[in-house]
This record gives sequence, C-alpha cells and structure tokens, in this order.
Amino acid sequence: MGLFKPIRDYVVTLVHPSALGDALTASRHRAFIAPRLLGSVVALAALPLYIAMRGVPGTLEVLVFAWLVLPILTAYYLSRTGKYETAHVLSSLALTGLVTAVAAETGGIASFAAIWLVVVPLEAALSASRRVVALASTFAIVAAGLLHLLGVQSMLPPADGTEAGALAALGIISAALYATGLALGAESLARTSFWLLNAEENRYRLLARNMTDVITRHGRNGAVLFVSPAAETLFSTKMSELHGHRLFDRVHVGDRPAYLTALADAAALGEARSVEFRVRRDTPGHNDDAAPGKLQLTPQFIWVEMRCRRLDRDRDEAGESEVVAVMRDVTERKVQEQALDHARVEADQANAAKVKFLANMSHELRTPLNAIIGFSDMLMNEERMRLDGARRQEYAKLINDSGTHLLSVVNGILDMSKMETGDFEISPEPFGPAVVIRNCCDLLALKAREMGLDLSARLPADLPEITADKRAFKQILLNLISNAVKFTDRGGRVTVIATIEAADILVVVEDTGVGIGADDLPRVGRPFFQARGAYDRRHDGTGLGLSIVQGLVALHGGEVSIASRLGEGTRVTVRLPVNCEAARPAAKPPSNVAHPSFDRVVEAAEALIKKTA
Repeated sequence: MGLFKPIRDYVVTLVHPSALGDALTASRHRAFIAPRLLGSVVALAALPLYIAMRGVPGTLEVLVFAWLVLPILTAYYLSRTGKYETAHVLSSLALTGLVTAVAAETGGIASFAAIWLVVVPLEAALSASRRVVALASTFAIVAAGLLHLLGVQSMLPPADGTEAGALAALGIISAALYATGLALGAESLARTSFWLLNAEENRYRLLARNMTDVITRHGRNGAVLFVSPAAETLFSTKMSELHGHRLFDRVHVGDRPAYLTALADAAALGEARSVEFRVRRDTPGHNDDAAPGKLQLTPQFIWVEMRCRRLDRDRDEAGESEVVAVMRDVTERKVQEQALDHARVEADQANAAKVKFLANMSHELRTPLNAIIGFSDMLMNEERMRLDGARRQEYAKLINDSGTHLLSVVNGILDMSKMETGDFEISPEPFGPAVVIRNCCDLLALKAREMGLDLSARLPADLPEITADKRAFKQILLNLISNAVKFTDRGGRVTVIATIEAADILVVVEDTGVGIGADDLPRVGRPFFQARGAYDRRHDGTGLGLSIVQGLVALHGGEVSIASRLGEGTRVTVRLPVNCEAARPAAKPPSNVAHPSFDRVVEAAEALIKKTA
C-alpha cells in the first residue's frame, strides 16, 4: 500500500476543484483519471522496448500505440475542466475510432478488434449518465454498421487467415480483461457510494438524535412519516404516538388551519413557510383522582415555531411532494412577547390616564381655586366694593367651601398615592358599625333631601362590634353613599344595608340611579375612571372614590363587588372581616386597586395645582 500511496496522492491532485465538494464525484473523477493515466504511461514506457524487439512499427502498430497514449489527453481534459460527462464522451469516441481503424485494417467486421465495440457502452456506463451511455452506444452501432457496409462493398483488405484465430483470441481476451477492469471500477464506485451514503445517513441520524429541534417529514394531507427523537422531549410522548395524523390531533383547534396551510403551501408552491402554533404536551403531574403516589399526564399547551419546505426528489405513493419541517419550542419567547405587550398596554393606559386626568380634573381644581382667589380679592377690596356684613359672610363661606372641596380632591390623590406605595396604614380598633353607618347617613341626609332622594338605612338590632379602622370605615361609607346620591335622579332611593355573614360583615349601598353600562363596569374602580368621561359631564368628581374604597377595603383584607344595569341602578357590596387584624394582608393591596403608574398621575396633579395657583 505504501508503494502506491505517492501515485494515489498524485491522482488526487489532478481532480478538478469543482469535484472536491462531493466525495462521490471526486471518487468518480479519480476512477476515470487513474487507469487512463497509468495505462498510457505503461504504453509509452513499452514503446522503446517494442521497437527494439520488432523494429520499425507498422501502420496498425502505430494506431494501437496512439490509442494507448490518447487517454492521457482525456484525463488531462477532465483534470483541467472538470467536465466529467464530456470526458467520457471523448473517451468513448476515441475508443470507437481506434477500434474502427484497427478493424478496418484487419478484416472489417470480422476483425478481432470488432469485439471491442461492445466495450464502448460498457465503459460509458461508469459515467452514471444516460446521455453518455446513449452517445457511446450510438458510436459503437455506427462503427459496426460502417465496418459491415465497407466489407460488403469490398472496400476493406481481407483478414490474414494464418493469424485470424490467434488475433480473434487476443481480441476476446483483451476485451474481456478490459471489461473486467470496468466491472471492478463499477464495483468500487458502488462500494464507495454505499459507504458515503451510509456515512451521510449516520451523520444525519446523529444530528437528528442530538439536536433539540424536532425534525418531521410529512406526506399527503400533513400526515407524519418520520419524526426525530427530540420529539419525545418536546411533546413528552413516544415518537410512535406522533406518526400519521396524531401530531395534528395535538395541535390546538384554533391553530390547526394555520398549521395545515403552511404544510399545503410548502408542498404546492415549493416555498419555505414558517408558522407558530400551540400544541399539546403531556406533562407528568399528580392527580387527586389517581391512585396515591401515581403520576398522571396533565395536558399543557406550548408554543411551537415550525419552518417547512418541500422535498422535490421524494414523493409519496400518490406522486405528491413530501415536506420536511423543523419545530422549536418558543414558549418562553411568546411569554416574553406577551409580557412586553402587557407592559406596552399598561404604559398606554398610564399615559391615557394622565391625559384623561388632566382633561377631566382641570375644572375640579380650577373652579375652587378661582372662587377662592375671586372672593378673596373682593374681601381685600371691600371698601371699594362696599360690601356689607352679610355679603362678607357669604363670600367667606364660599371661600371655605371651595377650600374644603379642593382639600378633599388633594387628599384623595394623596391617599391613592400612599396606598399604591404601601405607606397608607390603618389603625384597627373595636367599634359599633351601626353608629358609624347612621352617622354617615345623617351627614348626607341634607344633600339627599335637597336632591329629592329617599336615603335610608336598614340595620339589624344585634349588629355586633367589629375591629377595623373607624376613620377608614367611615370614609368607605361616605364615598359610596355620596356616589349613590350623586348619580341618582330626583325621586330616587338610596339604601344602606348591613348584615353579618359567617365571620364577615356585609355593607350594601344600593340606589335606583343612572347605573353603569356593561362596557364600563369592568373598568369601574380604576383611578380617575368615570363612566361618563366627556368634558361636559353632568356630575363633578375626581373618579377616585371607588378606587379609594377598593384600596381601603383591601387593606382590611376584604373585597368589593359591584352589580349594575344601565338605567336601573347600582349595588355595591363591601365584605369586611369582623376582625381585620387577623384577616388583613401583610403586604400592600393588590395591583388592581391602584393604577400601575399612579406616581405619574400624582406628579401631573401636583404640576396642575402649581400651575393653577
């Protein structure tokens, strides 16, 4: 083997660069170049010895040696151009021409050399090209027909009878040996092709087994024909459970059209397609209905990205192209995208809340400030205005009322800010809720009478004491009753009901007012939200009343529920634990109590107050 290594290495250097990218193509080039190069070199080396033994060669001998040297030219042509099929055509043409010339000199179609015409298409078969084989066969048939025609026309010299038998034997033996060499070359190429294919399959199998992405092969109608082992990890099931249409059965119902469309487009149009869909994965987990200690498979949908393309060379039994797809788990990315979308929505809501706050609250701050400034100017110029005592008293009361209203607005904003940051603290103490409820009703009774409303309280005689922040409890009731009175038309009714249910006290404030629309009801309780959001709304207010109520109730460990129908009234139910010290949460109230960007709104309020002042 070491003796032939330099020769093999030299032959490798003669392979054209265009053939080096494919191992099988490079092997075919080497199989073409090596025997022709070696045969020609041996022929050239034997020529001087032949001349020394036989003397000056004749015409036939010159032709034979010329043919033996000619393969060097075809090998050189292939080495320089890389045109494998063309080199085979030239080789077939050279062999046909030599055989025809020798046969024409030695008896035509009956010549010993004519048998070599059979070898011409056999040699072309090594090219693995039907076109080359067809051309080589055509060369051989045309040459045989030409020799026969020339022989019939008696245009060829007769065969030498004395040496006819020996020459025929020589022709058969040499052709057989050459054909044997061709067969060995074909077997070598077949063996090389087999090992290369096997090595390629092993590489792909290794990749399919070790890559985390799932590779699938789909036939007609998306049926799975092959799935890589990574599917067992992705789908938590055996590969056999995904063949056929079982993978399709795992795709979320809402995503199945997109899944099938991607596969169909890839198969029909021949273009790569990408689609994201949800697919069911069986996650091991405990089930209360299962036997103790036994794990059950819990269905869970994950997000998968699939990229697919058509396999033009592989078709199913119906003759339709198959599709190969690569699937990857993108659940984490989808969760991040959803989080970003949620954050974007919250940011938009925060910005909208700020804009809405500035629009809806401007007159809430400007009106009392203008009243304070205007009436105080009149008092400062009372001599010029000639104000009497009654008028001064009236202006002072208006200034006081405006200041009180402005203080309540600012206090509401600051209270919401404290609850958002967790700085709002309650001081629980035992007290009788009935007394507080009646007191709140008495405070708002005058306003209710002025508006022509019936304000009443239905309280059980045995209503027990509760442990809560008395000031906060009073603020809750005042906000709810005030809202009910504000949004109830003349002749309506506002009722406050208190009951004990298990370890909780339920306080219900219901009215027969304008009610809340179904679209606005989910948003009621958000800071600064008002169902009637137009600038010319009928009722004053900051939109913080229910938000403050929800925040105070949450600090006590309770909850608020609202039921309302447009035009029929509203019913607000506050559920508080009888002993809030044992039930209230240690942390700050839930995030839905206050707006996530409340600080921005507070800053806007402070800026507006400074600007107005």
